[in-house]
Amino acid sequence: MAAVQGSLVEEKDIKTEPSNDGGGNNNANDGRVLSTSPGSSASSGSNKSTTGAPEDQQTLLAVLQFLRKNNLTESVEILRREAGLPEDSLDPKGGDSSGAGSGSAAGGVDLEGVDASSLLSRVTVSSSAAAQAPNKVAEDQPDVNVVLSAYSQQGDPALYEVYYSGLKKFIESVLDCHRAELSQVFYPLFVHMYLELVYNNHENEAKAFFEKFSGDQECYYEDDLRVLSSLTKKEHMRGNETLLDFRTSKFVLRISRDSYQLLKRHLQERQNNQIWNIIQEHLYIDIFDGMPRSKSQIDAMSGSLAGEAKREANKAKVYYGLLKEPEIELPLDDEDEEAENEEGKPKKKKPKKDSMGSKSKKQDPNAPSQTRIPLPELKDSDKLDKIMYMKEATKRIRLGPDNLPSICFYTFLNAYQGLTAVDFTDDSSLIAGGFADSTVRVWSVTPKKLRRVKSAADLNLIDKESDDVLERIMDEKTASESKILYGHSGPVYGISFSPDRNYLLSSSEDGTIRLWSLQTFTCLVGYKGHNYPVWDTQFSPHGYYFISGGHDRVARLWATDHYQPLRMFSGHLADVTCTRFHPNSNYVVTGSSDRTIRLWDVLSGNCVRIFTGHKGPIHALAFSPNGKFLASGATDGRVLLWDIGHGLMFGELKGHTDTIYSLRFSRDGEILASGSMDNTVRLWDATKAFDDLETDDFTAATGHIHLQDNSQELLLGTYMSKSTPVIHLHFTRRNLLLAAGAYNP
Repeated sequence: MAAVQGSLVEEKDIKTEPSNDGGGNNNANDGRVLSTSPGSSASSGSNKSTTGAPEDQQTLLAVLQFLRKNNLTESVEILRREAGLPEDSLDPKGGDSSGAGSGSAAGGVDLEGVDASSLLSRVTVSSSAAAQAPNKVAEDQPDVNVVLSAYSQQGDPALYEVYYSGLKKFIESVLDCHRAELSQVFYPLFVHMYLELVYNNHENEAKAFFEKFSGDQECYYEDDLRVLSSLTKKEHMRGNETLLDFRTSKFVLRISRDSYQLLKRHLQERQNNQIWNIIQEHLYIDIFDGMPRSKSQIDAMSGSLAGEAKREANKAKVYYGLLKEPEIELPLDDEDEEAENEEGKPKKKKPKKDSMGSKSKKQDPNAPSQTRIPLPELKDSDKLDKIMYMKEATKRIRLGPDNLPSICFYTFLNAYQGLTAVDFTDDSSLIAGGFADSTVRVWSVTPKKLRRVKSAADLNLIDKESDDVLERIMDEKTASESKILYGHSGPVYGISFSPDRNYLLSSSEDGTIRLWSLQTFTCLVGYKGHNYPVWDTQFSPHGYYFISGGHDRVARLWATDHYQPLRMFSGHLADVTCTRFHPNSNYVVTGSSDRTIRLWDVLSGNCVRIFTGHKGPIHALAFSPNGKFLASGATDGRVLLWDIGHGLMFGELKGHTDTIYSLRFSRDGEILASGSMDNTVRLWDATKAFDDLETDDFTAATGHIHLQDNSQELLLGTYMSKSTPVIHLHFTRRNLLLAAGAYNP
């Protein structure tokens, strides 16, 4: 009977997973050779074409047995007649003849001495596993019982250690070039074998298995293993998020064809079905042709909750170019004219202004069309601000290795570790802080004080035609250096100014995002969509849209005039910890506790890039000003650099010793600044890092990356604060670097 069961379950699995990944990885064909279990290999090989019918018949017989056992004789008769089965089909002795259509071991079903309910449960398990591959929608919101039922197909608990040890011994004995790749199998196999033991109530064996092999796993899985070690009983598994994540998302391994064939041959020779079942059902092996990857190449990309990203996940076209700037005439300053006339020198600033204008007139071939997503029209005040920006840009300092920026550090005193978020306006005139006491505070960092708009009665008395009407509407009596905004009922974790400085967003543990007016310093809207804490929010560079991410693992795209989100980006397996808009507003990027970064298309809502490589939750993201590159920072203290167009990691900056909380590129992208909980700001040579990037077709196709260990060459400076973790960085329009954090006594 064991032989029949083996071939039934495995054949079913394989038929429903013809996952050809485009890179020549046809799992269905590879697996079919090996899937026949040792006891039935002779018969099932010759009758592959007819195995479908006996399986259906076996399911029917199991259901009929079950109905008859519960005295539902009428139902038994109706079902038997509809299925066209002979009357003696339920006689245990007649079991063989009923399935004699194929005449194979898999076809002949001997029900004698077999409990019908156990057969039914086995059939249910195999069919639920079979339904999994096509039914991806159902996977996102799994039914706990269906998810866990897959662990009921189990072998002898005493042999689990033997199986795992045997595989370990084999992998340690293969050639070095294959060993690194095959070692990737250890962790997912270890987790699933442990969970199978726990689910089937073999607590002692599970504990022994965990103690014996948990120490062999890679150090970056420590936190996951700590959670796993607390699952010691079947009851613990129900409703456990980590387990459901692991069960429903296939762990992705990228392995060369040669290494895969080695593993397959070994399991085939050892007739090791237990391990092969797990590989077939819970792992997605992305096979590529070519040289196996080295240990360092694999380590660079691994570490996320569900393995690496599939190669096809990063193949979609991404329009990373910038949108064409609106054409605005830049009036020449009177002061500039006077200064130049006095000195009698040729005007130096004029060509720069022209170049600024001409740069914006050219359409980037990698840019999306201007109308790809609807963007707000420029108001007169926006145009004035653009002119101010262009004037400031002409006075911008060109940064480089020999010309580093000055850094101005804003220290929040007496915050008692209560400062949770900071943001500066684009023109660096205002700074806002979110606090653990659920307040939002706004400060003016210029001599100009913060004032409220006058009351409606007073506004009626104002001459609306006067030139200084914008000044007259402000109430001087309310002028102060700072304002406190009350409204949230939990710590404020995310904060963001609108580009026009009229609004401020804040997100909180209370599950809401609030939009505040900076004219009246009151809350205008409370956006409710997240059911759990919202860790981050950010305005689009063009205003109007904003993005939020939280503990519910979903990022949401909103528009300020809509109560409901416009898009929901779901795919992360853990909290969405940070969110950022691409400079062209057509894409958003999210970082998560599942240790992956995802790039989403705002128009379609699709995930167009998945980046893996961080070994801890991601807390900082920054796009380069030209939109081509992304920098990310995490609790592992590393800054990783990504090429968005090719979907590849191309740089790793090591130096920080604690979580990186903020990343920011200088206005022209020459310098990358990183701020960390280790109380330091570090400056990196971004130009050199990007210039060293060589992306050939082979690298792009296989994901074979060669990371240079050149962090020390790229590090331009380290600046320490006395005892202030850096939680925010901002480059002014003239490239002065502003940093902020709360003093930690």
